[in-house]
Amino acid sequence: MTTQETRYLAFMLRLWQVRDNDEMSWRASLEDPHTGERRGFASLEMLVAFLREQTRAEDDQTFEVSETSKV
Repeated sequence: MTTQETRYLAFMLRLWQVRDNDEMSWRASLEDPHTGERRGFASLEMLVAFLREQTRAEDDQTFEVSETSKV
């Protein structure tokens, strides 16, 4: 038997500041805890753009999950 589940994304977020031409700016990385894949961002704007892209088309989309795979 299957049920409708909403999409779920999880990331570990790391933020740090760096000096760039006498200006402080933020860098970021996101790590997917399920796959270990890590993605780096040179600015907070790039981080937000990535998150918007990841959630853009899937706002109303659901996927089916079997009852045994529910946590």
